[in-house]
Amino acid sequence: MSLSIKEIQAPIAAEMEAFEGKFRQFMKTKVMLLDTIMNYIVQRKGKQIRPMFVFLAAGVCGEINERTYRGAALMELLHTASLVHDDVVDDSNYRRGFFSVNALWKNKIAVLVGDYMFAKALLLSIDHDDFELLKIGSTAVREISEGELLQIEKARRLDITEDIYFEIIRQKTATLIAACCATGASSVGADPETIEKARLFGEKVGIAFQIKDDLFDYGDAEIGKPLGIDIKEKKMTLPLIYALNQSNWSTKRHIINLIKNDSENPKKVAEVIDFVKKSGGIQYATQVMQNIVAEAQAILEFFPESIFRTSLSGLVQFTIERAK
Repeated sequence: MSLSIKEIQAPIAAEMEAFEGKFRQFMKTKVMLLDTIMNYIVQRKGKQIRPMFVFLAAGVCGEINERTYRGAALMELLHTASLVHDDVVDDSNYRRGFFSVNALWKNKIAVLVGDYMFAKALLLSIDHDDFELLKIGSTAVREISEGELLQIEKARRLDITEDIYFEIIRQKTATLIAACCATGASSVGADPETIEKARLFGEKVGIAFQIKDDLFDYGDAEIGKPLGIDIKEKKMTLPLIYALNQSNWSTKRHIINLIKNDSENPKKVAEVIDFVKKSGGIQYATQVMQNIVAEAQAILEFFPESIFRTSLSGLVQFTIERAK
């Protein structure tokens, strides 16, 4: 039976509540415009899945402490900064149903706010000599940027193989969840082997999380993003890559042509979606996702049994059973 987000959070409910106050403090600034924007961002936060991974990984490996709170804040700042910049790159006006920072305050301010948050994150670690956490966080930012650029490079030619797809999502999405788990473990003084196990667990969860997101593009949920968004943006996702690999040369050329030249036409997008469904792309991607989840759950067995481990296991299920 799947756990609800409230049940998953139960072992760290007090920490998550305390974190909210501490995070607001970390975000305080003397510049009024910046303060207004920071408040806007803090009020519109999502489920805070990333800090949850930090606290649960810390709980699995030892005693949650002040360093864990700083690690969670570091990850949340890096994540939020990358989202603010993402919205500028994607020219997106909405984030979780609210106006994005760039929609309300224009691109220049959004870029500067993202920069400020990156700097704030780095200084938070430096001021407390959290150099191990800083290393984990900085590596994650480098990987995310590389993943985004690799995806842009490949989108131009639409020549993504499964290997490249996994490399892109490992860097773009999985890196940050992996970093959250490694941060949690490191913050409580875990040894290198344990930190690496936590990191690998997070990486598997992140990859499964992204495949689930890919499936939403084909109507794999009641709610979620509108159909065909990835196709319109010429993103090569796992169901599509598999479907193209199964088809003959002329079909492949026809579908790639549609994506390249007609991705704004709803009828043509519907044709691509239909092609993927008929080629078994949805079943294939779902099976791959389930295999990766099984690998993540197997890594969890390395850690001693505890309420934190149960919650981490529940969080894995939650990420792939979510409806949006």
